[in-house]
This record gives sequence, structure tokens and C-alpha cells, in this order.
Amino acid sequence: MSIWNYVVTAHKPTNVTHSCVGNFTAPQELNLIVAKCTRIEIHLLTPQGLQPMLDVPIYGRIATLELFRPHGEAQDFLFIATERYKFCVLQWDAETSELITRAMGDVSDRIGRPTDNGQIGIIDPDCRLIGLHLYDGLFKVIPFDNKGQLKEAFNIRLEELQVLDIKFLYGCSKPTIVVLYQDNKDARHVKTYEVALKDKDFVEGPWTQNNLDNGADLLIPVPPPLCGVLIIGEETIVYCSANAFKAIPIRPSITKAYGRVDADGSRYLLGDHAGLLHLLVITHEKEKVTGLKIELLGETSIASTISYLDNAVVYIGSSYGDSQLIKLNLQPDAKGSYVEVLERYVNLGPIVDFCVVDLERQGQGQVVTCSGAYKDGSLRIVRNGIGINEQASVELQGIKGMWSLRSSTDDPFDTFLVVTSSSVRLVSSTTREMRYEWHAPQGYSLNVATANATQVLLATGGGHLVYLEIGDGTLTEVKHEQLEYEISCLDINPIGDNPISSQLAAVGMWTDISVRIFSLPDLNLITKENLGGEIIPRSVLLCAFEGISYLLCALGDGHLLNFLLNMSTGELTDRKKVSLGTQPITLRTFSSKNTTHVFAASDRPTVIYSSNKKLLYSNVNLKEVSHMCPFNSAAFPDSLAIAKEGELTIGTIDDIQKLHIRSIPLGEHARRICHQEQSRTFAICSLKNQSNAEESEMHFIRLLDDQTFDFISTYPLDTFEYGCSILSCSFSDDTNVYYCVGTAYVLPEENEPTKGRILVFIVEDGKLQLIVEKETKGAVYSLNAFNGKLLAAINQKIQLYKWMLRDDGTRELQSECGHHGHILALFVQTRGDFIVVGDLMKSFSLLIYKHEEGAIEERARDYNANWMSAVEILDDDIYLGAENNFNLFTVRKNSEGATDEERGRLEVVGEYHLGEFVNRFRHGSLVMRLPDSDVGQIPTVIFGTVNGVIGVIASLPHEQYVFLEKLRQT
Repeated sequence: MSIWNYVVTAHKPTNVTHSCVGNFTAPQELNLIVAKCTRIEIHLLTPQGLQPMLDVPIYGRIATLELFRPHGEAQDFLFIATERYKFCVLQWDAETSELITRAMGDVSDRIGRPTDNGQIGIIDPDCRLIGLHLYDGLFKVIPFDNKGQLKEAFNIRLEELQVLDIKFLYGCSKPTIVVLYQDNKDARHVKTYEVALKDKDFVEGPWTQNNLDNGADLLIPVPPPLCGVLIIGEETIVYCSANAFKAIPIRPSITKAYGRVDADGSRYLLGDHAGLLHLLVITHEKEKVTGLKIELLGETSIASTISYLDNAVVYIGSSYGDSQLIKLNLQPDAKGSYVEVLERYVNLGPIVDFCVVDLERQGQGQVVTCSGAYKDGSLRIVRNGIGINEQASVELQGIKGMWSLRSSTDDPFDTFLVVTSSSVRLVSSTTREMRYEWHAPQGYSLNVATANATQVLLATGGGHLVYLEIGDGTLTEVKHEQLEYEISCLDINPIGDNPISSQLAAVGMWTDISVRIFSLPDLNLITKENLGGEIIPRSVLLCAFEGISYLLCALGDGHLLNFLLNMSTGELTDRKKVSLGTQPITLRTFSSKNTTHVFAASDRPTVIYSSNKKLLYSNVNLKEVSHMCPFNSAAFPDSLAIAKEGELTIGTIDDIQKLHIRSIPLGEHARRICHQEQSRTFAICSLKNQSNAEESEMHFIRLLDDQTFDFISTYPLDTFEYGCSILSCSFSDDTNVYYCVGTAYVLPEENEPTKGRILVFIVEDGKLQLIVEKETKGAVYSLNAFNGKLLAAINQKIQLYKWMLRDDGTRELQSECGHHGHILALFVQTRGDFIVVGDLMKSFSLLIYKHEEGAIEERARDYNANWMSAVEILDDDIYLGAENNFNLFTVRKNSEGATDEERGRLEVVGEYHLGEFVNRFRHGSLVMRLPDSDVGQIPTVIFGTVNGVIGVIASLPHEQYVFLEKLRQT
């Protein structure tokens, strides 16, 4: 039973909702503070760029983020209010580098209608009060006392019900707000009020301005000396104050965000819905405003927030694309843009849809998301593993091995070691002269050799094992051992207490396929471990992770064995075997962030590392790698040199065990995605905004190659036709695999679509061929393969279609049966003959298809009202849902109920407040399921949310759940 579930975030929220700049961590330090819905990130501005200082979760969804400085303070405080009407004031503690809560509270009212346009939270420039507009017709005031402490809050009635924006004006002797509102005739006006703190009421303000641009929805208060306010509309921008009024026309645009450039407020950056960045300049003489000028600077991501940092560097926070750090140049580039992108910060949000696929067929799932919106829409390939960031590469054929050399290790011996087929030479690393040469016995060639700073171990033909020691400019043969078989690989990597010499040698053998441990310097055999099978060991490695010694042994067929190694006795225990590929593996150690890792080079390169004393394996984002060696030079610090087919690459390595994200920009908004294994393609439903004056949208079904992600075929939908659902499936009595697409005609005059289509495509020679189209009486919100038939959710109805062969050999979809009784059936999942429906407002219902009657009947439902956003089936009896209050819950089918009434009720068995809006659940996993590991058997579901969170829900065994529950309570 999947009742016991564990929810965990695999990828934190990345959608930037707010940002602000100020001196938060120290009086002289400039900080950028970024809010990502439920997290706050604090960055320090340094000459090298933004340096992250702290990343903290907030229990709540951030609605307001403002910096302010109370009287007598040397640095800024941070005010945060959440969507559930909680607020706090945070201060930076320099000694512990943590946040302290200065004040906190609840500003909710027992009665009141929440505002339609979201919460507004503002702070008086002279720090006399904090103002909040949370409910229609009320303005809440939290006053400061003279010591900068918050006093008790109170409400003031506000006549204006449809408020669009409120700001505090600068330079007023009493705190004064300016209100932009809409009246009941849809005209927009601006009014000012003084806040009388003693009387707890408003006093008519110094000026008003009626009948503004119908698209006016943003106020920008201008600081002294100019004061006044800018009113940003869709077609005009107005400057307004008690004694001035200036207006300029602009080309139609919806301004989403603004950022002030100068402290005196004469220049502002404006970001619009198309991602265009404008500079607005207030021209003035002798502190009087003479006019406004606006200039287009260039294109950025669609901004939700703009923060000007310093020296023409600007942070653009985005909810629809990647956030950016940009520089504004004095001279335009070749395309006429003044914007230069310095850095991009990945944002997966909003994840509208995703699928879990195993593109490399390696048993490791990857998530392909439809991310971003409008022009910033993209596909993101998210995989668990390690990214190598390529720094340089050069073509080189036939690399057989690689070593990095330094002019000296830290010991007195200044030497390189060169092994030829018949001798070992000691070469000075400073003068490059040969110091000494050791020759192999006559008639024997050197086959394998390994060395460290003071020791050499080599094997010649005929099974001879020779141990040499390096002195100052000399090589001495210490011991020679004759073994019964040929030697395939050697290692004397020092992992004991002495960092430059080893007490043990690992030797892999041909013929008896074994690995042996010899002691040094006397080459006594301590341990012999037969590997079994007929594949010889190709690479052995002695290594230590987290203070535990291991022997790794890689075979020629891509299998890797690991043993625990007892350093004093040489014993090998706890043998484990995993498959890392199909080609021979070469093992090398490297260090990253002062910990040792092992790189296994093969057709599926893997990094082996240890966490909590367990060995873990992580894929690397490279195709076949033949050799690897660490490379640390002035030009490439802490890098790896990697040899691939005909190429040498130098790269740096990402953090170990992190999600690696690859971006495929589409320039349009992908809303549904589906993968088809047989044709190796993805199909997406996408929409593109045409940039001409008529804001028209074009909708497409596009086919992409699943390796290159190139568009290979496109099917345009009709005008007003949206793609709503997509599915890859096959039908009974038909071997082909099809893509089925459900659409809706979204007409401006209709509340709900009354017409849609089901389109069935086949992929032939990389092209989408339409086989069948079927008209429907509504939007096709969901499509499922169901017992060789097609199950569609069309508005309030569930409809089953069967695949029929006509007499002329063409195919058609024929309606078989249906089920009414939903408000809007948005999400459908099936298992066997059961159908689980997630409704717009009526939570879950469970339907069953009866084969004999050819009918669909309702079996049970959840009688709670939940506005669903996604559903999934965990097992036969447990169903998982997400709803619009950012909660997850599970319901159970009560098949053992005594009465029909009990059996007809889905009981809620699990509830979890996630704080994220989930758009889709899918079964699957981001980690490699290793057959011998304990985690391989836990079923998991992945979810994607509007804020770009990827999360996992794991169904745990009961004992484990109870244990973790106890752990949480302690």
C-alpha cells in the first residue's frame, strides 16, 4: 500500500518574484536580495560579480519584499509579508552570518475580501509606517515608534475598491500615499491621501489626477529633489506632482517591472511583457521637471523584477525565463542593442508539463520539461549527474594514455619517469636530462607499469613482476617475482599513512581471472580473489573515500567490482558488482573541492564518490571517454583532461551529485510534451506570439528529434485552436504507434470551448502524417490509452473511442460509451479498467469500465471540494492529487467497506502542505536504479511546479516511514 509517502524537493524553486538592493549585511556592503516565492537568497556585490551569502527557506509564499532603514540604524532591515498575511522584519547578524527576526506578526483580518490584484506592501521613505493593502476597501498601517520598533497595526477605510497600485510619495511632511484606482465605469484615476497617525484616518492629499490612460497600472514615486510620481500606462507615461504634469506617448506595451538607476530618480529602467528594456529619463532644470524621454536599450528575459546594482550592471529577475545579470553599454553592438548579458541564472519555472525518459537507454531517467513562457519558452533536459564544463579542446588522434606532469612533486627528487617497452628511464624535470636507466632482462618486453612518487611496479611478458624504488637520481631493483600467469593491470596508489609510498600493490591477472594483493617491498602474496566469469580485469585501483580503503577492479565488459580493503592484513571483503557500461573501463583518481573521487572512463563515463560511507555512482554528461587525468595549471585550475575519440578536452567539473540542466530555447511557449520510443521523437504542443500589432497567437504541433532536439516536422493548428493534450499510444489490432492530440477552439466570445478535435498522427520518415481527425463537442483536456482504445476527457464528459477499420482501409475513431457528471474533467489517469478523474472543483472520482455492458460507471468519489491541478495513481487503491491551495493529498479506495455508501467514498488518508502549485505528476526516477541497492525498489513519482520546483514523492515501507516520522518529531 502506498499510504506512507515521503515528499522531497530535487530542484529548488528558481522563479524570481521579487528583488531589492541595499546595505543589508554591512553598512559598506551592497547586497542583492532575491525572493524565489518560498526562498530568499542574499548576494554580495563584489568586483568579481555576485557572491551568494545565504539561501533560506521561508514558511510562506512571499508577497512583499522591501528593504528599509529605521532611524539611527547603520544598515538596512528586510520586511517580508506572505500571501497568508504573516509578516516579519529580518536583520543580518554579522557575527554568525545568519538572519535574526526583529519583529513578526499576523496582519490578517477576520472579515474582508482579498484584493484581486494581489497584495501591496509599501514602506514610508521616512520610516514612519508600513502600509499594506490586503483586502478591498481597507488600508492597514503598522506605525514605527521613534526607536524604530513596530507598534500595533490598525485599518483605515479606503473609498476606492478597485485599487491597481499604491505608493508612498517622497518629500512630504506627513506620510502621504498615492492611489491608482479604477471606478465602476472602468476609467482610471489617481488620488493622494495624507495618513494621520494620531486620528488613524486619511486626510485629503495635496493633488488628484483624473481620467488617465486606460492601461495605467503602475506607479513609480520619484525621490527628492523632484518628488511627484510617474504613472506608467500601456500607451502613455505621465509625470504628475502638485505643480507639474508632463506626458509622452509610447509604443503599446505592458510594463511589468521597473528599476531606479540614480538616487535622485531622474532615470528608470522599464521592462515590458515582450522582454524589451527601456530607459525612461526625466529631464529637469533647477529642480523643475521639463519633460520625459524614453529610449529602447535592448532585449532581456521577460522581467518580473529589475534591480540596478552598480556601474551599469543590472539584475533582471524573471518568472518566465532565466534570470540575468546584464551590463548596459554606452555604445550599441552590431544589432543596435545596449544590453550585454554577463550571466544567466537557470529558471525551470513555470513547468507546465514534463515527461520522464531514458534517452541514453542507460537505466537512468531524465526529465524533459516544458519550461518558461512566451518568447522565453524552452525545453529543459534535467538529469542527475555531473556536468563537465568544457574550457578548451583540441583535435588529437589515437590517444593511448595521458598523465599530467609537474616540474617537481613536493619531494627533493626532481624527476620524471619514462617507461619504454624495454626500459625505465629517470629524467630530470628541470634539465630534461636522463639521470638513470633500468633495463628489462633480455628478450622480455614491459607490458604494464605503474608508479608513485617513490616506487615503480612493472610487469614483463612471461608473468614477471618487478618492484623498483626511486632514489636520488637512481633506480634500484628491490624484488622480482615470477607469477604463474600473465599480468593484465597494476596499481600502487598510496592510500596508507605515507602519502608518497604504498605498502600494498594490487595486481590483476589473465587466465585465472583474479585480483591479488601483494605486500611491498617484499612482494609477498597476501590475498587472492577470484573474480569468476571469463572477462579479465582491465584496471585496478587502490583508493580511500572518507577514510575507508577500497579496491576497485574494472572488467573488460564494463562491470566494476568494489571491495573493502583491510590495510593491515590486505584482506578483501564485502564484494559488490555494478554495471557501468559495455566497454572496458579505465580508473583514475582526481580531487575536487579537497575530496577524492574516481573517474571511470568508458562508453558511459561515471564518477565514483562516497557519501555517508556508501559508494555512489554518478553519470557524466559526456559520450564515450577513453582516458582521463587531473590537470591543474595556471590557465586551467582544478581541471580534468579528457580524451575522447580523436579529441582532447580540458574541462572543470560541477558539484558532485547535482541536477544537470541542459536548455533547448524554442522562442515559443511549449505547453504539452510527449516522447515516442519507437520513432525516437518528442511531440510538443506550442504557441507562438506574433509580434505584429494584432496580438495574435499561432498554435502548432511540432515533432523533435530526441537526440538533437531539432524541429523535424510541424503541423499548424487552426486559428483559435489550442493544443490541450498529447499522447503516444497504439490501438488493438494495429501494430503502429500513433501520436494523438486533443485540441480546443478557444473563441473570444465563449466562456467554455464548445468545439475541439482529436487528431491522430503517425510519424513517417520524420514527418507528422495526419491519419484521422475527429470533431468533439468541447475541449479535449486529457487523452489516455485505455485497453487498446482512446479515452478522452471532453469538457464535463469522459468519452471512450475505439479504433475502427473502414471498408476502404482507412481508420476512424468511433465513440463507444461515455460518462457525464463532472464540472470540467481536467485530469484523467487510468489503471486496468479503473479511471481516476480530477475535476476542476469536485476533487477525485473513480470510474470503472464494464466490458460486458460496454459502459463506464462511477464507483466512488471524494466528497470534499478540491480544485484540482494534477492527479496520479500510486497503486490500485491509493490516488495522489494536488490542488490550488498548494497542497498534496492522497485518497484511498475503500473496497472493504461494509455498505455501498462506504465503498462509494474515497477517504483522504494523507495530506501535505507543499506551498507549490503542481502542474503534473509522472511516475519515474531521476537516479540510476542499481539492482543491488536498497533504493531500487521504492516506487517514486516526480512532480513539476509553476516555480520551477522538481520534487519526488516516494512510497516508503511502513517501518521506514514510522522511523522517519519519529526522527522528524525529535
